[in-house]
Amino acid sequence: MPLPEPAARQPLHNRQYDFRGYQRDDGLWDIEGRIVDTKTYAFANEHRGQIEPGTPVHDMHVRLTLDDNFVIRDIHAVTDSSPFAICPGATPNYRKLIGARIAPGWRDLLKRELGGTEGCTHITEMLMAIGTVAFQTIIPMLQKKSNKPATPGKRPRLLNTCHAFSADGPVVQRLWPEFWTGDDASTGSR
Repeated sequence: MPLPEPAARQPLHNRQYDFRGYQRDDGLWDIEGRIVDTKTYAFANEHRGQIEPGTPVHDMHVRLTLDDNFVIRDIHAVTDSSPFAICPGATPNYRKLIGARIAPGWRDLLKRELGGTEGCTHITEMLMAIGTVAFQTIIPMLQKKSNKPATPGKRPRLLNTCHAFSADGPVVQRLWPEFWTGDDASTGSR
C-alpha cells in the first residue's frame, strides 16, 4: 500500500542508504553500509566550493567484519564526501569498536563510545541500522548450517522485539503457542 498522494512540492534532498551482508570464505561475515546525500540545487560550500545538484554532500562507507557470535573482528569507516575537510578525521575512532558485540545495548554502546565529537553522526546512524542487517544476514545461515530445530521450551529471541512478534499477537500464537500471552477467544482467559 503506497503512501497517500502528497501535496504539490519540490524535491530538495535525497538520502540513500545501502546495506549488504556477505559470508566470507574464511568463515567470518562482512556487513557493509553506505550513505549518500545529494541536493537538487547547487550551493556554495566553504570546503569544496560550488556543489552541483546530484553531487554527494555526504558519501560514507562502513564495513564490519563479524564472527558467528556477532563480535566485531574488524571495522573500516571511510568518508569520501563531506561538507567539511575535518569530517574524515572521525573515521579512525570507529576502530575502538573492535572486540565489541552486536547485541542488546548496541545503540547505547555506539552513543557512549562514538557520540558527540567522537564520531560522525551519519556513520553512527549507519552502524545503528547495521545491527539488524547483521542479524538478517547471519542468523539464517547459522540456522541452515546447524540444521537443528529450535529448542523446545526455550524463549524465542524475537519475542516482543517488534509489532509482529508481540507475545500477545497472532504470529507468536501460531509459531510459539507456549509463549503466547493473548486472550483465548473461546474461554476469555490467558
